[in-house]
Amino acid sequence: MKDGQIIAALISIAACFGIALIAGRFIIPWLRALKAGQTIREVGPKWHNSKAGTPAMGGLIFILAALIGVLVLSIVTGTWSSALVFAFALIFGAIGFLDDFRKVKKKQNEGLTAPQKFMLQLAASALYLYILYKMGHMTTDLWIPFTSVTWHIPLWIYLFFAVFVIVGTVNAVNLTDGIDGLATGVTMPVMIFFLVTALALKKVELALFPAALLGGLAGFLCYNFHPAKTFMGDTGSLFLGGAVCGLAFALDMPLILILVGLVYIIETVSVILQVGFFKLTKRFSADHQGRRIFKMTPIHHHFEMCGWSEIKIWLVFTCVSAVMCVLAYLATAPLR
Repeated sequence: MKDGQIIAALISIAACFGIALIAGRFIIPWLRALKAGQTIREVGPKWHNSKAGTPAMGGLIFILAALIGVLVLSIVTGTWSSALVFAFALIFGAIGFLDDFRKVKKKQNEGLTAPQKFMLQLAASALYLYILYKMGHMTTDLWIPFTSVTWHIPLWIYLFFAVFVIVGTVNAVNLTDGIDGLATGVTMPVMIFFLVTALALKKVELALFPAALLGGLAGFLCYNFHPAKTFMGDTGSLFLGGAVCGLAFALDMPLILILVGLVYIIETVSVILQVGFFKLTKRFSADHQGRRIFKMTPIHHHFEMCGWSEIKIWLVFTCVSAVMCVLAYLATAPLR
């Protein structure tokens, strides 16, 4: 890792941070003018009702910052690998934007149907993986973290596995976006991991995107931290999910998502356990009343119901993400 690369990354982070801060000054009032206020779920914590009307689709702030950063850096360096990953994330962001826009238009908390989102995400994932494979950025050798071992998998099995991982992870990031700043805070250490890892592996071209997005997220957090002036919406959360998965597969290390994405995974598993346990106990209990493991899911709501403040949840979950990202970096030592 050269000093010049580190300085360039820091400049990119600072520049995109500034762009996001400036963009927020214009995008948030524009969203208010569109009356793009968030509709609060009826099943959520009652005190979230005070957040109704807060502008959604604020993810446009860090998407714009990352777009400018990636384009400028790609033109200057003459490498377009980061632009490819950005484009993949942008497709997911576009799916989220369509979902958010329909919510705003209908003035309710329902946008695209689950099958519609699933099919769009499936198509985007398959196309991206095909391009990566054809460009030689992705192999079908599955690297095992903490080792130098790779497991060769037939192409069609690998693609099936990869599409499943991408769609699952993207929607896990979406579930994490449930309280002020949470998805932003949890994802920032993940971007630091991909930035540092790309530089350490001498894949500088793939360091451009996480650097730009990290700066954009830091700027966005100034508007998204509790009490949030704007929410990222599905526009932002699906974009972030696409960014995390896109970088993992571009670096040819999808299993690293288990470590860097542990918070996303826990959020998703909490929902699966809650629903499964409720249905099971409702069917087999004597009174046919479903039981719950958690007070509310995703699990960040459980901690809210236990009396944790949003800031405490943000701090704990972000720290867990940071620790797991440090562990993930240690896991890549055999590759460096």
